[in-house]
Amino acid sequence: MLDFTNKYQNNLMRKLLIPLMLVFAIGCKQEPKKELTTQEIVDNSIADSGGKLFNDHKVTFDFRDKSYVSENVDGQRVFKRISDLDSTIITDVKRGNDFERYMNDSLVMVHDTMAVKYANSVNSVHYFVRLPYGLNDGAVNKELLGKETIDNKEYYKVKVTFDQQGGGDDFEDTYLYWFDIESFKPEYLAYDFHVNGGGQRFRKAYNERYVNGIRFVDYENYKPKNDGTDILEIGQLYNKGELELLSKIELKNIAVE
Repeated sequence: MLDFTNKYQNNLMRKLLIPLMLVFAIGCKQEPKKELTTQEIVDNSIADSGGKLFNDHKVTFDFRDKSYVSENVDGQRVFKRISDLDSTIITDVKRGNDFERYMNDSLVMVHDTMAVKYANSVNSVHYFVRLPYGLNDGAVNKELLGKETIDNKEYYKVKVTFDQQGGGDDFEDTYLYWFDIESFKPEYLAYDFHVNGGGQRFRKAYNERYVNGIRFVDYENYKPKNDGTDILEIGQLYNKGELELLSKIELKNIAVE
């Protein structure tokens, strides 16, 4: 009789425990991880790279044989490029949509066609140095293409295009950025271009350093070995060794005030 009672109690306990265990398991089940939006990825990347410090501070650096300055003047961002040619100092100044050239502090006239060319050249250098900050500009369109593995590491892959209004002379170009899924740092970028015969470039960031809170990197600059490749596939071309190294883009004498 006692043995029968124990068996009955054990069976009853099992029947009670099984539903309780199921309820506990369901209650402990973690909520699915929220998928980040493209904007959240870019915002996190900008915050990690210096955020508003890009606008609050004056930045100077040397690139190749020229010096560059980025600063706020009367609430407007001003980009400068300074070239020392023997006894002549040439200072190119891009302020908004305006361009000016000075030779030894004297303003000189520049034909409109050349002014556009010089302004684009100045803007291009500053644009890459300040990345990812410029990815929240008004003319920028961002699209998350999912995740992609480059060199055995997974990244968020973001496509960037530009509106014609406010997108500059190169608004037809397509850019790609690969953001680390943990730190959100942009470790690779690529773009196509249509001037001078067109082409594609792929850049790998290295030599990361922070100067007064702002992130700076240098780049290895690659291009496809073969013509006619799809810019969206350039990350996989890098993995397959189908890109060739063109140059290294190195910043010197960085100062943040």
